[in-house]
Parts: sequence; structure tokens; C-alpha cells
Amino acid sequence: MSGLNLLPWREARRRELQQQFLTRLVGAVIIMGGLIYLANAAVAGRVDQQRQRNGLITQEIAALDVQIEEIRQLKQLRQRLIDRMRVVEQLQQQRSDIVHLFDQLVETLPPGVYLTNIKQDGEQIELKGVAQSNARVSAYMKQLDDSDWLADPRLLVIETRAGEPSRYSEFVLRVRQTRPQPEDDDGETPA
Repeated sequence: MSGLNLLPWREARRRELQQQFLTRLVGAVIIMGGLIYLANAAVAGRVDQQRQRNGLITQEIAALDVQIEEIRQLKQLRQRLIDRMRVVEQLQQQRSDIVHLFDQLVETLPPGVYLTNIKQDGEQIELKGVAQSNARVSAYMKQLDDSDWLADPRLLVIETRAGEPSRYSEFVLRVRQTRPQPEDDDGETPA
């Protein structure tokens, strides 16, 4: 048995095993490369799909932002219209107030008292006039206070002057214009 040489057979067997190993290694690398490529393609597909979704969401957000701005502008327009309507409504309600004011100024004016100037600033009315005596000015203030359309008369200035044929008083008083309170069905003013 010493004449048997197993070296070439072992060498051939080693090459064959090495070639099988390399073939399997190359096969495993190719399979791994294919799996990596497929995983990469799947991930890239999902990334592209998510980008498309993000783009769609961005477009929708932009469209909603435009709508929100339109809604804000419409709300501002609505508020301006409501404010205008309130002003018109207030003017309609106050339309007859000036008539009542002049009517009350005439009705409350006692004999011997004459108005020379009337100035209104909001609800405040400044009355300048001439009276035959201080007592007539006092009576005028009492009648103003009893009026439904005028309230809180305050005397600012009263000066007695000597003139032809007798003395007279020049006065300045301030009064506040009011509106009468509506009455209940019982005929009483609500508190």
C-alpha cells in the first residue's frame, strides 16, 4: 500500500470543494444583492409614495390656507357690514330725537326766558340765554329736569346785567339728552 499516491486525488477534491464554496459564495452574493436591490426598490417605492402623499397634503394645505384667508376676509366684511347696519339702525332710532329735543326745549321754556345759543356735543347740550330774573332760570332748570327727553340740568354761569328798561340775567347751563324709558303693560316704567 505504500504505492498509492493520494495527493492528486486530495488536491482535486480540495479544488472541487473550493470551487463549490466559491460557487455557493457567488450565488449567495448574487442572492443577497438581489434581495438588497428588491428591498431598496421597495423602500424607494414607499418613499416616492410618501413624497406624493406629502405633495398632495401640501397642495391641500395651500388650498385650505387660501380658503382660511377668504373666510377671514369675509368675516371682516361681515363685521364691517354689521357695524354699518348698527350705525344705520342707531340713526333710524335717533331720527326723531332732534324733533323731540327741540319740542322739549320749547315746552320747558317758561315765560321771560329766551335762548340765544344751543350747542350739542353727543348727549350734552349747552344752552345760553337771557332771563328776566334768576328765579325764571331756576324754574327753567326744574322744568328741564322734569322732562322725559332732558335730564341733569347744571347751571354753569349766571350773571345779572343792568339794561334798558330793567335788569336781566344771562345764563349758561348744561343738560343731558335722554330717551324716555318704555313703559310696561301696567303703565309703569321698568326698573
